[in-house]
Amino acid sequence: MKLFVKKILLADGWASNQTLTIEQGLITEIAAGESAGAEQAKGVVIPGMVNCHSHAFQRAFAGFSEQGGEGQDSFWTWRKIMYKFLQQLTAQDAQVIATQLYIEMLKMGYTRVAEFHYLHHDIDGNNYPELATMAKAIFNAATASGIGLTLLPVLYRFSGFGAQQATDGQKRFINSVTQFNQLVSDCFALANLQPNCNIGIAPHSLRAVDKSSLQAAVAHVRALDSKAPIHIHIAEQQKEVQDCLAHYGQRPVQWLLDNAELDQHWCLIHATHIDESERQGIIASQAIAGICPTTEANLGDGVFPSDEFLRENGTFAIGSDSHISVNPIEELRWLEYAQRLVKQQRALLTSNEQKSVGLNLWQQAAIGGAQSTNSNTGTLALGKQADLLVLDDSQLRLYAHSDDHLLDSMIFASRENPVLDVMVNGNWVIRDGEHSLTKSSAASFAELLAKLSA
Repeated sequence: MKLFVKKILLADGWASNQTLTIEQGLITEIAAGESAGAEQAKGVVIPGMVNCHSHAFQRAFAGFSEQGGEGQDSFWTWRKIMYKFLQQLTAQDAQVIATQLYIEMLKMGYTRVAEFHYLHHDIDGNNYPELATMAKAIFNAATASGIGLTLLPVLYRFSGFGAQQATDGQKRFINSVTQFNQLVSDCFALANLQPNCNIGIAPHSLRAVDKSSLQAAVAHVRALDSKAPIHIHIAEQQKEVQDCLAHYGQRPVQWLLDNAELDQHWCLIHATHIDESERQGIIASQAIAGICPTTEANLGDGVFPSDEFLRENGTFAIGSDSHISVNPIEELRWLEYAQRLVKQQRALLTSNEQKSVGLNLWQQAAIGGAQSTNSNTGTLALGKQADLLVLDDSQLRLYAHSDDHLLDSMIFASRENPVLDVMVNGNWVIRDGEHSLTKSSAASFAELLAKLSA
């Protein structure tokens, strides 16, 4: 197909009056002027955003944990609510939730998601006859919605440092290394049958794996794909840092730098509580920081040092994590605003090359997200996958804004969803803000919520 665009954000900057030729999901030509018979985009075109961190099932209880209780509320009290909720979910339920979530992501401008998938077993904690039953639910949801998927099966062995025995609430997550590696192999086989999907792994955290299991899981996935993404929760809460110091005598990120061969295929999720040496170590390793501002704020985790990290040329991606918000614009707004509140300054997350905060954040997050998923996405250029958004620039908050100011206004001044149309891998999945499964998915999701909250 051919798509004519009056204004487009290409890899090398803004361009006007361009025709994209898209074949088998890839951009094969970008030419000046309008080609005969080309479809006309309804607004400004920008690259789609990658969501680097998702726990799909958590979408179903977003908003159910905002009641104060006795004592101090924190991530750890929130986790108890999550465990209780998990006691009810079937594989079919997980598919219903993920389908609804992925449609919501697409509508807001996410075109690919890294699913940090740790719900493996049945309600009683037993293996399904097919190890990848729950993973299949995620694959099916991605296929139905049309979103690109990077599935990250999670290795979860223990409940805490020192190989503490898993709790009853964690029974649906736990695998031996041998069983986990078999699950990963099974998921690779399934991904070969799915459009626009790939596989990595996610050692859950240093709390949940030890050195030997971490190394064994990494070796297995590297044998299957040397570029497979590896994601890990790390240094999200102060308690985790203190527990790691008590057990290993090192801070979490420093231990990981010393005991794992970090490279550009690793994504450190949160990395909230890091010191200067750890920050510089992440950057030197070329690993990505996976930042989830709305979830981190919701859980009271803390603030990642984005200003210093970006000034030192660190690579980052954004994720919606617990899905308290499913909106890349809000994630980027909070990423900047948190720094403004901490530093009591404005317009911090820029670069020497790009003084527009909005443009700088969108471009860097999309490129970092592509790296975090080992996907051919993140920019609009020859040979890249056609994952793109069409923005409604007739909205008053966006109307008549020139180039860089358009994304500044979109992120910091607009409260309407500006996304009109969404293309993933060369296919239109959102048209005029709607998805073909909007009504049926919402009905199934509402029915499930009624059952879960009964």
